[in-house]
Amino acid sequence: MKHILDNPAWYALLSGNKALANGTETAKYFTPDVSPFAAVAEPTQAHLELLHQTIPFATPIVLISDRLLSIADPWKVLHRLDGFQMVYTKPAEQSPTGPTVISLTEQHVPQMLALTELTVPGPFASKTIDFGHYEGIFEGEELIAMAGQRLHAYEFAEISAVCTHPDYLSRGYARHLIIRQLCRIQAAAGTPYLHVRSDNVRAVNVYKAMGFETRKEIYFYILQSVR
Repeated sequence: MKHILDNPAWYALLSGNKALANGTETAKYFTPDVSPFAAVAEPTQAHLELLHQTIPFATPIVLISDRLLSIADPWKVLHRLDGFQMVYTKPAEQSPTGPTVISLTEQHVPQMLALTELTVPGPFASKTIDFGHYEGIFEGEELIAMAGQRLHAYEFAEISAVCTHPDYLSRGYARHLIIRQLCRIQAAAGTPYLHVRSDNVRAVNVYKAMGFETRKEIYFYILQSVR
């Protein structure tokens, strides 16, 4: 029996992110201004055909898989990102001290877009903030670090958009924000998890040092419609 996190986008679209979901019983997606993720119950050719018929836009989508896929028309693989899915199961302890953290709202979206464009933590668009629980650290009026949540598949909540401005690295800002997310998720009786590129050795090691455990390899397929 497959685990929920083997297909996190699908189960998120069915459950915790249902309010942001579009599509049918067999193929679902977020609008591009929220997230490029789309999903099917199983990545078979028939289901991928249905996904193609369901999505009303031509911009690329991202399909998450826990196994390597052979994808044919009507989709073309533009790129594949290989990563790790990491889960946090130990009790989280809030940092006793740290920088001031501010809840991010729509007024902060331009700064959030600028920071994610600079640091490239993953796809972030004008309404990604709708996933919720984004927090940030400021230096004066400038947003210099942030983190939030994204795919919420039943009890599993994904920590996402963890990023720090290059001028403010090695100050513990990302760690502080992640710990806050861990505490928030566990307080809601959830289990935190995240995705990280497998070639981002520094980040992988940081997450391991914090107590995250690698659950499995995961693959992100960036797909473009070819007809």
